[in-house]
Amino acid sequence: MDPLTSASRIAGSGLEALSTRMRIIAENLANANSTGETAGADPYRRKTVTFESALDRASGASLVQVEGVGADEAAFRTEYDPSHPAADENGMVKLPNVNMLVEMADMREANRAYEANLSVIKQTRGMVAATIDLLRSS
Repeated sequence: MDPLTSASRIAGSGLEALSTRMRIIAENLANANSTGETAGADPYRRKTVTFESALDRASGASLVQVEGVGADEAAFRTEYDPSHPAADENGMVKLPNVNMLVEMADMREANRAYEANLSVIKQTRGMVAATIDLLRSS
């Protein structure tokens, strides 16, 4: 397989993996205040994404793919609110272990990586088009 096709496949696998990462970040942000429904129940637990390298046998290139989506085992935050339906006998409510600043930083990083992979694909397409134009004119 030619190097330009390999470059496109590698960048495409990055786009797919980062798309999953962005979806998980969005889910974490959307549930940042989701508490349990009953007294003492656990709230939403932050999700994390892990990646792995996978060999593409057709091109011999190393692609990135999502290995799995896991749960962050960090402790839940607690807040005193005895009127909340999820408050325990001491009036404490468990809140999700989602840190908005961490999620926003992760989102920014994933967005930049996504844009970089998209740029690689655009550059590769441009190089393929230029090569075809050169071949036509010769």
